[in-house]
Amino acid sequence: MFHMGWFMGTGFGVYNWNDRWSGNVSSDVGQPSLFIDMAKGLERAGFDYMMMEDSSVLPNIYKGTFESSVHNGGTIRFDPVPLVPLLAAHTKHLGIIATIATTFYPPFLAARLFTTLDHLTGGRVGMNLVTASPHQAAQNYGFKQHLEHDERYQMADEWVEVVKGLCNTWETGSVLMDEQKGIFADHTKIHTLDHEGRFFASRGPLNTPPGPQRHPVICQAGGSNAGREFGAHYADTIIAAVKGPEEMKAYRDDISARAITYGRDPKDIKVLYLVHPILADSREAAIEKREASFRAQAENVEGALAGLSYFTSTDFSKFDLDAPFPELNNNGHQSTVADYARSGKTLREAISNHRVQESAPLVGTPDEVAGQMDEYMVEAGGDGFLIAMPVTRRNITEICDGLGPALRKRGLIRSEYTEPTFRENLLAY
Repeated sequence: MFHMGWFMGTGFGVYNWNDRWSGNVSSDVGQPSLFIDMAKGLERAGFDYMMMEDSSVLPNIYKGTFESSVHNGGTIRFDPVPLVPLLAAHTKHLGIIATIATTFYPPFLAARLFTTLDHLTGGRVGMNLVTASPHQAAQNYGFKQHLEHDERYQMADEWVEVVKGLCNTWETGSVLMDEQKGIFADHTKIHTLDHEGRFFASRGPLNTPPGPQRHPVICQAGGSNAGREFGAHYADTIIAAVKGPEEMKAYRDDISARAITYGRDPKDIKVLYLVHPILADSREAAIEKREASFRAQAENVEGALAGLSYFTSTDFSKFDLDAPFPELNNNGHQSTVADYARSGKTLREAISNHRVQESAPLVGTPDEVAGQMDEYMVEAGGDGFLIAMPVTRRNITEICDGLGPALRKRGLIRSEYTEPTFRENLLAY
């Protein structure tokens, strides 16, 4: 069996606004109902988690204006953290992951906030840790420009150590809730942290008792060397954006080898590969659906250039589309830009040929795609797949009520949740 999740590419944001199958359009924006529907569907299908990406910048890098950021709502984001308890209230088992930037969140704030969420969700919260990349995002938090890529990961290392240290300032057994003696907690089992490091200082302890998981599940998606090292050291689940069975296997093997150097069991890190299944009632219809999406992507040159501008903090409107793909000293999403660069010799070719978030091409009926996923997992190894599709009610239905039952029929995903917390369900197999 393997694990399943859904990567929400624009988090608690706007999906396919005003397009076909986009739902109630304006009335859905900033409201929880669409995402509650999604959470219920994913739990019905036996998924492990939903992961909400996030960003706190409205870019105006491309052409020096905000037009590309707000024209169709694609970069609009609401803070995902307040949505977490609402989703938990409508589900019983599904893990719910919200993204936070280690560069901008003080460790004490994060430790206290996610311990609170762990209580509110009954032990089902996770944090997707990012270091953020655009200089404009850093400027929102008082920096003149962002820290250098690898230094951000050094900062993230210390951040995790402080957050975990704060979560451990209450020892096991410190909470008594002894109603006869009238003692809530044993004060001798609560300690200060007194951390003084290169990037952070924090006294502690938390004034919040430990949550059901003690430490929220940590999710991470770094593809660079520094990102992989960070994931192997700290992550409970990793998002892998690699392509084809050879790269999938190499990635899993690399994470396993790095994990061992930290004294970790590689089986405790669940590597999920990004996929975008294209489903229809026949293989022929699915292939046509895929070709239509490729044509639409090739035509959306402006959108791709705006995205590359965001990833690199460089205005891609200044580059010749038919010149070689530009070489940049990129301080941002290094693996994403490298993936574009290898998709074509020229910038135009790279945009036309690039397939976003697709480790394995999955096309066909739900049963055919379930079989393809089984074959890829057997050949490549790893622990499962992460759906990377826009959050629309049509996509939710196709995955949760089409692909999910097909996977379960083959015995590839769980038929029930056997454990009480998110982490325990991840480690159940």
